[in-house]
Amino acid sequence: MGEKTGRGRRGPLAGFLVAAVVAAGCAVGGVDGGDPGPDGPQEPRRSAAAPDDSGSDGPGADGTTSVAEFKRDMNGAVGTAQEYWTAQFKASGERFRPIRRVVAYQREGELACGGQPLPRNNAVYCSAGDFIAYDVNWSVAAFRQIGDAFLFYLLGHEYAHGVQVRLGIRYNFTIQQELQADCMAGAYLGDSVRAKTLTLDDGDLDELRDGLLAVGDDPDQPWFAEGSHGTAEQRTESFFRGYERSLEACDLG
Repeated sequence: MGEKTGRGRRGPLAGFLVAAVVAAGCAVGGVDGGDPGPDGPQEPRRSAAAPDDSGSDGPGADGTTSVAEFKRDMNGAVGTAQEYWTAQFKASGERFRPIRRVVAYQREGELACGGQPLPRNNAVYCSAGDFIAYDVNWSVAAFRQIGDAFLFYLLGHEYAHGVQVRLGIRYNFTIQQELQADCMAGAYLGDSVRAKTLTLDDGDLDELRDGLLAVGDDPDQPWFAEGSHGTAEQRTESFFRGYERSLEACDLG
C-alpha cells in the first residue's frame, strides 16, 4: 500500500460534533505509567488482534519483510489517519485534535494503561492518556505474515477509537464499539484510496481480508461478553461496508 500527498474524502460528521464530549468509559484504556485519568483507572482492552509472533517470518503477499519497511508504513499509516480525520472534522466546522502519540513497546508491563500493564501481542488505544500503543515484535510478525495493508487497518482501527472518544460515542456492549471502529477504519482507507492519498498495490485487498479473518472472536465467545469484537465475518462485513460506502455506513449520527 503506497502513501501519497493529498486529502482524504470528507465525511458526514456535521451535527454529531455538537455533542462531542470526552467521557471516561466510552473508549478503551486510561493513561500510561500508572497515572489514572481524571475519573480513575480504566481497564485496557485489546482493540485489534493479529497472528501471534510465533508464526513465519517469511514475506507477506506483497514481499514486505524489513523493519525499515515496517517503520515507513507505520509512519505513513499514522500520518494518513491524522490527515483524514483532520479533514473530516474541518468539513464539519470543527478542529481535530490528533491523538497525542503512537508508541511501540517490546516487553509485557513496559507500558501501562490506567495502571494496568499492557501484555504482549496487543495493540490498544488508551483514552485518558490519548495514545495508541502496540507490541512492535508482534506487529512486525503480522506485517511479515500478512503484508503492509494490515498495518494501515490496525492503525486505522485504533485511531477510530480515539475519534469515538472525541465524538463522545457510548455503547452498552464492546462489540458495538469495535465493529463501528472496523467500519471507520474501512472508511478511512477507502476514502483515502478514492482521493488518491493512498494507492492499492496488487494483493492489498486480499491482505485486508486475511487480516480481518485473523482478528475474529472465537465462535464460542458470546457477543455480549466484555471485550467481544465480533466474528471474522462480522468484522469483515463492517470493514468493507465502511470501505465501500464511507462514514455514512458507520452510524455516527
